[in-house]
Amino acid sequence: MRVLITAGASGIGFAMGEAFAAAGYDVWVTDVDAAALAECPTTWTTRLVDAANEAQMRGLFEEITSAGGLDVACANAGIAGPTARVEDVAWEDWKTCVDITLGAAFLTAKFAAPLLKAAGAGAIILTSSTAGVFGYPNRAPYSAAKWGVIGLMKTLAMELGPAGVRVNALCPGAVSGPRMDGVLQREAAAKGMTRDAVYDGYASGTSMRTFVRAQDIANMAVFLASEGAARVSGQVISVDGHTENPDPKP
Repeated sequence: MRVLITAGASGIGFAMGEAFAAAGYDVWVTDVDAAALAECPTTWTTRLVDAANEAQMRGLFEEITSAGGLDVACANAGIAGPTARVEDVAWEDWKTCVDITLGAAFLTAKFAAPLLKAAGAGAIILTSSTAGVFGYPNRAPYSAAKWGVIGLMKTLAMELGPAGVRVNALCPGAVSGPRMDGVLQREAAAKGMTRDAVYDGYASGTSMRTFVRAQDIANMAVFLASEGAARVSGQVISVDGHTENPDPKP
């Protein structure tokens, strides 16, 4: 079995790679960070590929096809985008965030679909966010892109289902790690709050009063790729400790 994970050299993507490897998959990861790729396990196939670049993704999938095809595609690439009130968001920053976060998911699905349809089986797992379910103040580009990922997933599930291909979206909540630390710092600066106060705002909106771990997201991805989820498709699955209000202090 072979899995492709975009943005797989760190964070959630890296945790997915570890979890799929433990489940017996041949792991392929892409990333734009050459240094991070160099730190991946030597048993993984790593490629320096921009998941939002059509030519690079086409070349990657030609190589995957030559290697024997694909069973699971995890479209995990995306960026946080700017943290600012909508009137202060630059048009170029908006376009960059949407192009990468939604565009990379589209390209992964575009090139994975023919391989999975030909096999008559397989799964596409898109990484969305609780920002794709709730509105987030000061995160307009990111929220819009992640809502778009869910719309893409719903369409793909209907389009590819007759061929035996399942498509679902994972919605992480606030995930512990360097990326979220950066988000907390930027939001604190934008809102005139302390970093700890912003953290408490996120955590207090969950029933478990805590951030989630990258491993929690990865475990759900492996389940969605498994026979245990053979009839799970078109679903928005949150792994967020049950988020009711992601940011009660806008």
